[in-house]
Amino acid sequence: MNTPATYAPRSRFYYSLPALETVAAWMLAVIWIFPLLYAFWAAFHPSEFMVNFELFAPLTLENFTNAWAQAPFGRYYLNTFALVTGVVVAQFVVCTLAAFAFARFPIPGKNLLFMLVLIQLFVFPEVLIVENYRIASELGLINTITGIGLPYVASAFGIFLLRQTFKTIPRELEDAARIEGCGWLEILWKVYVPLAKPTYLAYGLVSISHHWNNFLWPLVVTNSVESRPLTVGLGVFSAPETGVNWATVSAATLLSIAPLLVAFLLFQRQFVQSFLRAGIR
Repeated sequence: MNTPATYAPRSRFYYSLPALETVAAWMLAVIWIFPLLYAFWAAFHPSEFMVNFELFAPLTLENFTNAWAQAPFGRYYLNTFALVTGVVVAQFVVCTLAAFAFARFPIPGKNLLFMLVLIQLFVFPEVLIVENYRIASELGLINTITGIGLPYVASAFGIFLLRQTFKTIPRELEDAARIEGCGWLEILWKVYVPLAKPTYLAYGLVSISHHWNNFLWPLVVTNSVESRPLTVGLGVFSAPETGVNWATVSAATLLSIAPLLVAFLLFQRQFVQSFLRAGIR
């Protein structure tokens, strides 16, 4: 007769692991959010209270007024919105077509081609700055919004994400659409794209955040207010030689990150759910 297996009692450390993980998560959250909290404090208080944390210190919006008056943030916003919108729309088109081809068309050697596309994920964008600048110069795109966004139109991450999603869509839906007389583009538009909406939302939010905060390449390829995005404009505005105080710089920083912060607060749940539905493992 088999005797029931005996197990050694678990230690107290095992049961305390969840509590330790919670404490570590809160500590990381505080470290992450502290600079943002300081920026809020400095932006909404007079400059003399930047390092003087008095509970009842007077509030003011003068720092925002000064920041808006000292730099063309309206133009920076317009450039950034145009850049981000153009890049995301172009990425959706290019990545959708490429991902659909990799997922459904019997292309000879497509697995090898797909691996070559994924190699882009291992190449740091900074490595390509010189070559990208040379190409942009030859195309006459220096100091233009198009020149900023062109190197990012084809995204290996977007192609990978959409390909994985398209491969999970049942072939029966495609066959039914073909019986109805739909061509490949109609099948893509009426079957695959609607079913991949969570993936588009997740990737769109990641792409918007990345290109909104991108700094080095826009700094290299732009040299005037007419094409500078917010990140470069903020960098020029907060340069030490400009002589602005840090309360005004903090206000300018909040002006720059406000749209992303609001979008994150409004869509954080959809953002997480979109990645889960997209099948990220």
